Amino acid sequence: MADLMRGKRGLIMGVANERSIAWGIAKALAAEGAELAFSYQGEAFGKRVEPLAASLGSDFLVDVNVIDDESLDTCFDALKTRWGTIDFLVHAVAFSDKNELTGRFINTSRGNFQNSLTISCFSFIDVSRRAAELMPDGGSLITLTYGGSNRVTPNYNVMGVAKAALESATRYLANDLGPQKIRVNAISPGPMKTLAGAAIGGARATFRHTEANAPMRQNATLEAIGGTAVWLCSDYGNCTSGEVIHVDAGYHVLGMPQQENL
Repeated sequence: MADLMRGKRGLIMGVANERSIAWGIAKALAAEGAELAFSYQGEAFGKRVEPLAASLGSDFLVDVNVIDDESLDTCFDALKTRWGTIDFLVHAVAFSDKNELTGRFINTSRGNFQNSLTISCFSFIDVSRRAAELMPDGGSLITLTYGGSNRVTPNYNVMGVAKAALESATRYLANDLGPQKIRVNAISPGPMKTLAGAAIGGARATFRHTEANAPMRQNATLEAIGGTAVWLCSDYGNCTSGEVIHVDAGYHVLGMPQQENL
């Protein structure tokens, strides 16, 4: 297959390097014929993203700070000027102070709570409102979440609360935008060896644990997550909305570790 996304255009937000989940999604969409634009924040990330985007035939990069309205307006104005409309948007944006992604959740500071929720959750609402204006014929909005949203995960702390809010926002956005034929979904991979994942205390141990205990005895791959995003963005996903799609080798169904690991 190489044409599920042919003729479709969209924005990928959140590529940091070649190990990013957003990059796995971008590669899969491009392989199916999608035309991509990329956002990044700051010159340092721009230098990383530019060659990756070029490898997929894209020269459409926009510097975006998701907590700055003017920056977001500039981004979506650029999309409108160049393409007129878009068909999908992938939101892979999250942030929390690394110092608060270890130890006890009860020690979360007010400032980091507000910052984490604003960047990791509200930004999806903010970009969805802007993206919807460029989707007159419908489209697909995707964000990324994690199982720490509904089950306590050591050191995930305030990000668990932010992801819970994000999943709820996904459902409310799906209801708001459904009449416009815009689907809104979240993909929930298990632990991944990404720049963001590495910021969480005990990340390596968590990765090993899920790999050893998931029903499929593995963690998710970028290819599997990318393929799921292709389905959600393609016409095959046009009746799926408001969902949290788990791509975690089945880990989310477990109540306890496997018997051999008890």
